[in-house]
Amino acid sequence: MPFAIVKSIFIFVSRFLAVPPQPPVIVGLERAEVKAGRMLVLECVSHGGNPLATLHWTKNGEVLSTTWKKDVVAQKSISILYLKITPADNQAVLCCESVNLVSLSPLSVSRKITVFFEPAEVTLLGEFTTIEGQDLVLNCYTTSSNPPVQIRWWLGYKELDSSVATITEGDNGGMITISNMTHVVSREDDGLKLTCEAFNKGTHFSKSQDAILNVYYPPLKVWLDTPPQDVPLRSGTTVCLICFSTGGNPPGTLTWFKNGKALSDALRQTSFDRGVARELVLVLTASDNMATYRCDATNKAKKTISAHTKLMVNFTAISMKISTKQQELRRGQMLTLECQSGSSNPKASISWTLGALRFQGVEQPPKRAQFGGVSVHSSLSLNLSSQHHNQRVICQAYSPVLAEGANTFFKLNVLYPPEFSPEQPTKVQVVENDMATIPLLVSANPEEVSCIWLHRREKLVKVGYLRYNWSDENALEIRNVTRNNAGVYTVKCSNDEGVNQTSVMLDIQYAPSVKAEKDPVLVNLGETADMICVADANPIISDMFFWKWLGEGEVEVGQETQEDKYGLLTIHNVTRAHAGLYQCTANNGIAPPATVDVQLIVQFKPEIQKGAQWRKVASRGDGTTTAEVVCWAEGIPRVDFSWEKNGVLMDFANHRYEEQTVSEGSFQTSTVRVINVSAALDYAVFSCTARNSLGEDKLDIQLVSTNHPDPPTSFRQVSVSHDSVTLEWIPSFNGGLRQRFRIRYRSDQSASFLYMDVFPPSASTFTITGLQPVTTYNFSVNALNAIGESGYADNNAVLTITTMARPEEEVPEEERGYLTEVLTVVFGILLVLNSLGCFFGLRWKKRRGQTGGKGGSVLGGKKNEEDGSSQSAVSNSNKYESREKINAAAQRTLLLDSGSESDSNVYESYAAESSHYYYPTGDYMPPLSPLPEEMRRLDVTHLPLDAPSHPYEYVRNRGLYQDILASPLPSPPSLFDHRLSNQRNEWRSSTYHQQAAERARDVRQLQSDSDLPFELRGELV
Repeated sequence: MPFAIVKSIFIFVSRFLAVPPQPPVIVGLERAEVKAGRMLVLECVSHGGNPLATLHWTKNGEVLSTTWKKDVVAQKSISILYLKITPADNQAVLCCESVNLVSLSPLSVSRKITVFFEPAEVTLLGEFTTIEGQDLVLNCYTTSSNPPVQIRWWLGYKELDSSVATITEGDNGGMITISNMTHVVSREDDGLKLTCEAFNKGTHFSKSQDAILNVYYPPLKVWLDTPPQDVPLRSGTTVCLICFSTGGNPPGTLTWFKNGKALSDALRQTSFDRGVARELVLVLTASDNMATYRCDATNKAKKTISAHTKLMVNFTAISMKISTKQQELRRGQMLTLECQSGSSNPKASISWTLGALRFQGVEQPPKRAQFGGVSVHSSLSLNLSSQHHNQRVICQAYSPVLAEGANTFFKLNVLYPPEFSPEQPTKVQVVENDMATIPLLVSANPEEVSCIWLHRREKLVKVGYLRYNWSDENALEIRNVTRNNAGVYTVKCSNDEGVNQTSVMLDIQYAPSVKAEKDPVLVNLGETADMICVADANPIISDMFFWKWLGEGEVEVGQETQEDKYGLLTIHNVTRAHAGLYQCTANNGIAPPATVDVQLIVQFKPEIQKGAQWRKVASRGDGTTTAEVVCWAEGIPRVDFSWEKNGVLMDFANHRYEEQTVSEGSFQTSTVRVINVSAALDYAVFSCTARNSLGEDKLDIQLVSTNHPDPPTSFRQVSVSHDSVTLEWIPSFNGGLRQRFRIRYRSDQSASFLYMDVFPPSASTFTITGLQPVTTYNFSVNALNAIGESGYADNNAVLTITTMARPEEEVPEEERGYLTEVLTVVFGILLVLNSLGCFFGLRWKKRRGQTGGKGGSVLGGKKNEEDGSSQSAVSNSNKYESREKINAAAQRTLLLDSGSESDSNVYESYAAESSHYYYPTGDYMPPLSPLPEEMRRLDVTHLPLDAPSHPYEYVRNRGLYQDILASPLPSPPSLFDHRLSNQRNEWRSSTYHQQAAERARDVRQLQSDSDLPFELRGELV
């Protein structure tokens, strides 16, 4: 057998011979020690094997990765493991196993890793605020680390000796280090930083925790600044006691004491350079006489030092009291009064006074009293009479040293039962919600009269009923009275001498209150709505109710009726304009009138917004754009939407179609987003159906390609004056691009149109100015965008408007004579000029007749072949405002008196219904590229061989100048039809060109352009 055949058989057999792989090896782990946070990139390689081995990684028996790749050329399998090392991986065993179809058991390689990691936290424990001389016991420990850390202590920049650290086992195979330290503090340690530092030799990591020591020590000295102790001070005098303290940490807290009792009314403590001070301001009283004032200085060191002083004070009697042993005083009795004066310094003398009379009583020897003073006692006997009733007996203790005294009085009472004044009212009227006051005019002795009020045989009490109140004179006050408080009120008054009573009628009038019998009121469109409000009033009068519409605009309220306490508003044939708030007001003459609002909700079936601009949506169909098809509806109850595409219910599970509904009151908007619009799939009719319980409405919306806009609609007049007209229209579909508007107009005396570009371009209202008074104008409007233009609004309708007469202006009397003179002079000059004009006109006509007799005239050097007539070219050309020359025959197509400036957007054409537009070429920049001209003659269209760009953008393929046929002016010899190049036909349908051809056939045949002089060729500007 040939060798080549044997070799091929061997290779073929060996390719399908199954062989186990070699044991795997791990590449990338040089050392077993790894720092936490490192990203390990390990590679497991298994050589040989047929088929090549499959690899997977495990950590502590848990699978980490089962992803590998094969190198057929090198005959090896490779698995790469990316492992972010954490403390939890300490002492973890990484294993890579390889196996193939013929392996008896997996082959593996394992590596144990040791993770060096720092402690997550260092914690310092202990009390860092202490008193001088005490032991400070502190503790510092770390969380688990590998290897364990070494702890050192620092106070400021000085290292402290510490005991042997304790090391215990921690998480993830690490160690926890704990260190305790005891230190005796001194005042020099105050404010130093105490630091616990943990150092890891394995990771060369150092972390610390610190705290500031605060050492307390007591104040050094306390002293007082006070008045001398042996100088007497007058009661009522203001004195100032100041306490000073120096030293201490924290600075001392000063506290004032009077006779050992702390004072809380001392001023706030203040600080100075070496210490603190606290001031005590006293208005001297009797209690300050020989009182001990002490100031203590203390702080958190819990040691107190103090200083003290005493004051001497002169004061009048601190109290006066008149007493008697008789409980009741009646006329004819002998009354004995005793007056006892309180402590005074020095001794006071007592005297008695009754009205204008002064008496000397019987005085007893003085006695020692409180605050280091003395007390005096005196008695007085009086024979009582009726004249003593309500008079005061005064007892006075006078101090000659202070030249002032203290006094008190005793009021004499003659006992008798209560009596009501003749002026006591028997009837009180009050309006509801006001406060009713029933006065009580009663006198008695004793004056402690007890009165009770009764209403409907029930006793009135204040407890638990805050509306009732009794004044000091026992008058009854009722706050916020209501109709339930009306009626007869009886008052019974008594004292120890007897009982008496009287009655008062309380009459309450109250304003109406009103409520809605039903709110809101629901009614279907076209039905009858009844809104009812109910009043509670006294009295109920006729015409007490009236209704008011609270919405915007004017709405016929409806029919108002009243039945007793019911006010009724009836609205027949309800419309949506009736929906809203209605206010019912009830007024019976007592303020305030009461009102209640009633909500009328008119339910109607959905109504979809169906303007022209809502029926189309434009978008490119190249699969790169998103179109939004919007359906806006209004209806009550809530409207639900459904969508169809070409009559088939849409499935919004398709990711290319999204629907979102937004509600705002009775208005709901449903928007379908068509993603990646396709002309083949999405140029279709989307049907939106809005439904509720009352019915449904439907709108077909067509998704089309971007195109020229649709004609505006509802073109109408807003206002007119003698020289201006304001017009308004509704924009239609914009073709998917930004559109603008152009107004075409002319007077009934002109054969040409003027065109006005609307500014701003998106406006739908515009004012044409510069018009002539009492002149009829025809107006039209159309829309344009970057693709093309629309027809004129409302099916090419023409809006005919006549301007108003110019308003008369009053001429002052002194100017009338002057104007008469001026007009006379002007009239004379005109007569002279007219005569000269006739003279020169006859001469020119005669000279022209001589020229015309020479074999016929020529027009531009060529004969007119149609009618055989000829005209001579006018030698003196006229200039239009764009500075282009025009001939006399074309001059009648221009409104030279229009006043248009060369830079305005007002331009004209010689036409009655033309759709061609002419711009002042000097300033107007068309949005589209210039197009080549085209000449039509004898119904045949020819493009020039050397077709230049057309200077007038909007000369469209819309037919010939049909306005010429309707023009009342004589037609020019010939006219050209300028049309778009055939290159633009892709934007027009075949129907469009058929219509253009039909319009062209209606125009009379035009002469050849070679028959016209150069001035009459091209377009008029």
